[in-house]
Amino acid sequence: MTPAQAQATDRSRWVALYVLCTGMLMIVLDVTVVNVALPSIQKDLDFTSSSLAWVVNAYLIAFGGLLLLAGRLGDLLGQRRVFLAGLAIFTIASMLCGLSQNQFMLVASRFLQGAGGALTSAVILGMIVTMFPQPQEQAKAIGVFAFVASAGGAVGLLAGGILTDAINWHWIFFVNVPIGVATAVLAMRYIAGGKGVGIADGLDVAGSVLVTSALMLGVYTIVKPAAELGWGAGRTIVLGAISLALLAAFVGWEAKASNPLMPLRIFRSRNVCGANVIQVLGAAGLYGMFFLCALYAQRVLGYEPLKLGFAFLPMTVLMGWISVRYAERLFMRFGGRNLCTAGLACIAVALGLLTFAPTDAGYWLHLFPSMVILGIGAGLCFPPLMGLAMSGVEQRDAGLASGLVNTSGQVGGALGLAVLATISSGRTTDLSASGHLLPDALTGGYHLGFVIAAALIVVGVVVAASVLQTVAMPDMHGGLAPSDEALATEVDGLDKDDIEDALI
Repeated sequence: MTPAQAQATDRSRWVALYVLCTGMLMIVLDVTVVNVALPSIQKDLDFTSSSLAWVVNAYLIAFGGLLLLAGRLGDLLGQRRVFLAGLAIFTIASMLCGLSQNQFMLVASRFLQGAGGALTSAVILGMIVTMFPQPQEQAKAIGVFAFVASAGGAVGLLAGGILTDAINWHWIFFVNVPIGVATAVLAMRYIAGGKGVGIADGLDVAGSVLVTSALMLGVYTIVKPAAELGWGAGRTIVLGAISLALLAAFVGWEAKASNPLMPLRIFRSRNVCGANVIQVLGAAGLYGMFFLCALYAQRVLGYEPLKLGFAFLPMTVLMGWISVRYAERLFMRFGGRNLCTAGLACIAVALGLLTFAPTDAGYWLHLFPSMVILGIGAGLCFPPLMGLAMSGVEQRDAGLASGLVNTSGQVGGALGLAVLATISSGRTTDLSASGHLLPDALTGGYHLGFVIAAALIVVGVVVAASVLQTVAMPDMHGGLAPSDEALATEVDGLDKDDIEDALI
């Protein structure tokens, strides 16, 4: 290969990365952009307060329930093929959402949109680690992906406010159509096709049914009866027990299946297990924080949707700046485990600061410092966490590992949102009953939620420090990827060319 050809190939890989990240941004934005528009949707389509929740829940149930299956289908049928199929479904469903004139059409379209989102996002991380096998390039590529996956929610608050205020709620869905079409066209041009490992022995139908049913029922239990009736309600306990039983049956089946949907060998890696546990804890803490902080800003401080979006902007900017510009260098210098631990510690500190925000909080004094520290912490933590979740995974299982870490994030986010919202609401009710004014009661409830979110992140710090490994791990192409400590040692005193030579 000539130098010109090599340069063109390298450029195509980075273009492909940006195409994949655009697809991911569409999916992530759609989770939070809808939240801002819910009051307008409720008024326009005559939703009740209880039925309005299904605009969000229908998406989450399909998305969280299908991620693991979608990731494995990428390994078997080809990741690009599954990505494009999901993108097509998501784009068509977005158009149907925008055209909806009644409640049933919108909720059904949101469920279809969640299914398309699962197919699209589940295989992205697997494609990235395959396209960028060298640790240095992989760290940089995952930094870009992690920024999009983590910061997209905050961007969605701003985008939702702008579109809803400037036009109407229909356009939060219509805007996905041209973006989806353009992403599909670019994906067909720049993303290399692959046939996957095939399903010569047949698809694990029983495993697919068990895990999809378990995850869908589990997410439904979290976002519906648990959130509305409480965790001790009989319906919550029964449905939760059934979901856990289905999950246990799935694990038992996979242990003996000849062609399992989820080969249990993937859990031999401490990094894979630890990173997924941290993903659950981190998503639970952060999703809950976003929700409670948005309510605090709106209901106590009186922020409008657009102002709310700008309030989260410093966190988004810092997260992107660190993830995209410095993730590679920081990973090579300090190692993934150390970065992950430090980032989680920053997030815990930021959540702790929010517990001191009063009912008359000033943005620059009480909210801005937390947004800054959150941005730094997320930028340090999530890029190496994504890399650790894929470390030690064979190429044939890349899609599964990608789907697994996405599933962990979605289930953790839904769980954290339900738990923190329920506890916060209960605390507010108790304070109101004891004679506190409504702003004080609301603030007290949100403070308790922030304390619990911080505690979840602290547990994540412990897991990162005690479970994640820094030993040399096999990369996606079967060679040995340098350990975190080895990389940190090698990089000292070397210039860029020396580093590249050492890694090659």
